[in-house]
Amino acid sequence: MVYPLAARKSRVTPQRTSSDDVTERRLWLLIGLVVVVASTVVAGSVMYVLGAKQVMPSPALLIGFVLFMAFASRMMVWIRLPSGKITSGWSELAIIIGLVLLPPPWIVLGTVLAVTVPKFFVSTTTQRILFAVGKETLLAAAGGVVFLFSGYQPNPDRPSVHIGLIAAALGTMLVVDELIASPVLAVATHRSVWQMLVLNFRLSIVTVISHFVLAILVVSILSSSGDLRLLWVVPPMMLCIYFWQTGHERGRQERESWQRLADTTDELNVVNLDEVLHSAVMRASQLFAAVQAEIRLPADSRSVQGSSNKISRDGSIDGEVGSADNILTTELSGHDGNEPIGSLSIYFDGPARLTESEMFKMKAFSSALYTAIRNAKAYAELARIADANAHAATHDPLTGLPNRRQLYEHADRLFRSGHDEGLFALLLIDLNHFKEVNDTLGHGAGDKVLQTVAAHLRDAATPSDLVARLGGDEFAVLLGDLPTPALATHRAEALLSALEIGVEVEGMQIVVEAAGGIALAPGSGGIDELMRRADVAMYQAKRAGEQTMTYVHSRDTADVGRLMLGGELRRAVSEQEFVVDFQPIVDLGTGEVISAEALARWHHPEHGPLTPIQFLETVERSGQLPAFADAVLNQALTAAGVWREAGFDMPIAVNVSPRSLLDPTFPRTVLGRLEHYNLPAGRLVLELTETLTISQLDVVGRALAELREAGVRLALDDFGTGLTPLSVLSRIPVHQLKIDREFVTAIETSSEAAAVIRSTVDLARNLHLTVIAEGVESEPQRHALWESGCVAGQGHLFARAMSSPRLLATLQRGTGGRPGTLAAALHDEGSVVRMPRRRSPGSGRKPLPHLPA
Repeated sequence: MVYPLAARKSRVTPQRTSSDDVTERRLWLLIGLVVVVASTVVAGSVMYVLGAKQVMPSPALLIGFVLFMAFASRMMVWIRLPSGKITSGWSELAIIIGLVLLPPPWIVLGTVLAVTVPKFFVSTTTQRILFAVGKETLLAAAGGVVFLFSGYQPNPDRPSVHIGLIAAALGTMLVVDELIASPVLAVATHRSVWQMLVLNFRLSIVTVISHFVLAILVVSILSSSGDLRLLWVVPPMMLCIYFWQTGHERGRQERESWQRLADTTDELNVVNLDEVLHSAVMRASQLFAAVQAEIRLPADSRSVQGSSNKISRDGSIDGEVGSADNILTTELSGHDGNEPIGSLSIYFDGPARLTESEMFKMKAFSSALYTAIRNAKAYAELARIADANAHAATHDPLTGLPNRRQLYEHADRLFRSGHDEGLFALLLIDLNHFKEVNDTLGHGAGDKVLQTVAAHLRDAATPSDLVARLGGDEFAVLLGDLPTPALATHRAEALLSALEIGVEVEGMQIVVEAAGGIALAPGSGGIDELMRRADVAMYQAKRAGEQTMTYVHSRDTADVGRLMLGGELRRAVSEQEFVVDFQPIVDLGTGEVISAEALARWHHPEHGPLTPIQFLETVERSGQLPAFADAVLNQALTAAGVWREAGFDMPIAVNVSPRSLLDPTFPRTVLGRLEHYNLPAGRLVLELTETLTISQLDVVGRALAELREAGVRLALDDFGTGLTPLSVLSRIPVHQLKIDREFVTAIETSSEAAAVIRSTVDLARNLHLTVIAEGVESEPQRHALWESGCVAGQGHLFARAMSSPRLLATLQRGTGGRPGTLAAALHDEGSVVRMPRRRSPGSGRKPLPHLPA
């Protein structure tokens, strides 16, 4: 039996909507139809009884049927639904037994009396009374029609058993029950008629079978004995079956409820707060078969309401939940001892009477919802911080323009896309006489000038341009989507003309003047070469007194110098003019040397010592790269072997060019050198430049995998300044990240640099990598890096690059009577958890700890 939704003015209910009004009207229409048909049946039965010339049945038998029918209609097995409940009673059995003993019209009238009178002694609505009476009346009429058409004549003294007739009557009543109840249920619960047919049939079929078996048994007993007093045996039998069916149905509902709770808890494991709240409201309505659920978060002043199939409201908190017997409210709290973050309210159609198990489920659900909301809020806060850090890492804090890093990343994408996005060029801008503004009017005035310049450049740029501040008074504009190279000059002049404005600072009018260098994107060399060429053109414009000048290869004296050096490479390799110095890497906390980096130098007979910046590009373009790399590796491994014999067993880091990794013989060469010098593969760290491109990763990945599997460790150099996206870390499983010196230098003065370092340390910690800072120049920098979580560093604070023998002597001498250290520890003895030491074979000196993988 279905009990549709009925509003109660005396109770606090969710805000009524137009959809609820439509549902109410449809319910009344369906119930009215049932009542009209039932009334017609009752009228016909009355006319039949009054007009019939048959003898009136025994009053005792009629009274017995009414009492039996009233008793049977109260024995209900029910399933709670959001807008009511579906029940299956025993009235069909009473009707069948009554039809065996009495004429159908009397059964219809007795049914009306048995169902109607008890309803006035219980708290229910007119809607439910009408529907219950009408439905039971039609069920009695359906069974009576079957008995009438069969020609059966009731005989109370000796009733006969007709199995087929009883089965047909019960089947007909089952069909009528489905046709009447399912549409009403569908409207009341906002489900499809088919869903209600399946749900109602599942509960009714077990009851019908029980009725059939018991009816055959009772009629058989009466048929054989003819003693109607045996009917008193029927109620106890009904009670036994009723208790079994009730226990079985409740057990099934309990299992399904627990499964729904588990599924609901799984659905809450998302990080989006809106998804958590919307899913929780809808699932709570389903889980507890409620009309509606509401979640309130006072801290956010947010209320989310909804039913099992939709969210009706998501906005600010409006009013109080209130207190009524159809509302259950529980606090959203956990086991962490913190204050509740809100409340969960469940609205039922009638008085809320949850079992102890259901109350426990509600508590478990609210606890899971509390955790899900806390997790979603924490994730949102972490995402906000990450976005802020990412923005700070790629933008200039003074002007809000993209910084050098973002410019490099954008240029790298343009280089990798080839000509898909058209030609592009770089305009490098330097303000003239800016230092005089700072010296005369102070840095506040200088900042205002820089902000004004940034605003004018941003306004004058096209949507395809990227305006960036590189630092100081240097700006850069990446000119994109150029139809022809000649248009680069026109766009650059327009941008510089936009700077010809006066800036009023402290009552003074300052005229901004600037010079710009233009460089069209080269076919090779990437952003570094593009930046170098723009820089050359800019200084040529300054020297010539021009506003702009475009890079011309023939006037690039630096490039001519590289060509001259290229002709001398073969001699330098053969005569061993390339030498390797070593800069120690120090544990920032203890001051102990834990590794060393090999740095190549070219002792040129005419130009003196040359750094890799001055000759490495030339080496890579020549055919001498394998010989150069082999010479550096030999010297590095020789030095590592000498230190190891002296008791300082520590890794040696060697820079490797991406071009070397493209050589398929490179891994075998490296592993052969390690075997030759009898050094474990773990004592070699290969430092990779972060300017590896995605297109190169597929090729070099095989070489790196072979080296890593052999035990060689990998480090990513200059992390944070290169063009490679973070996805490279998933393609190249490195052991170490090295923070570029430009961030270390600015860590005390630049929030941007500090944010980059913090982000790098957090990333490394999550990936179980070691972070090494380059260019540590002062104790404040060392302290700031240590507090940020960086464990190691190198720089002039500890030692400059030096030869292998000199580094060995420095290690043996140590600091403060501690061999192997280059600085005092930041903490007292014993307060630092020290890394394990390894003892080299045959040596009494303890070697230095190794960087963790």
